[in-house]
Amino acid sequence: MIFTNSTDTYRKLIPAALALIGAGASFATTTAPVWAANGPFYSATLTRPMDGAQKVIQKGVLWKCEGADCTAPRDTSRPVMVCARLVQKVGPVTRFATPQGELAAPDLARCNGSAAD
Repeated sequence: MIFTNSTDTYRKLIPAALALIGAGASFATTTAPVWAANGPFYSATLTRPMDGAQKVIQKGVLWKCEGADCTAPRDTSRPVMVCARLVQKVGPVTRFATPQGELAAPDLARCNGSAAD
C-alpha cells in the first residue's frame, strides 16, 4: 500500500513539474530577442571616416559612428534599404552587414547608388 500511494503522488507531480519547466523555457526563449535587440544589429564601414564619435539619426534609426565604423540596432526595413538611408546621410560605404552576413556586391552597389540621389 505504501508504494501505491507514493507512486500515485509522483504520477501527479510529474506533469506539474514538466509544465513548470516548459513555462520557464518558453519565457526564456521569448525574452531572449529583447535582450539581443538592445545591441547593434547593423554594421557599416564608411569610405570617408567621421571626425571622432558621432551619432546619426536616419529614418528613426540611431547610428553610432566612430571614425569609419558605424553600428545601429535592428530596423523593420530590408538591410539594403537601411544601408541606402545611411548612405544618403553620411556618404558611400565599403561594407554593410547584419548578423546574417554582409550585403552582396550588387546590393552594396545599389545601396551606394543612393548617395547620388
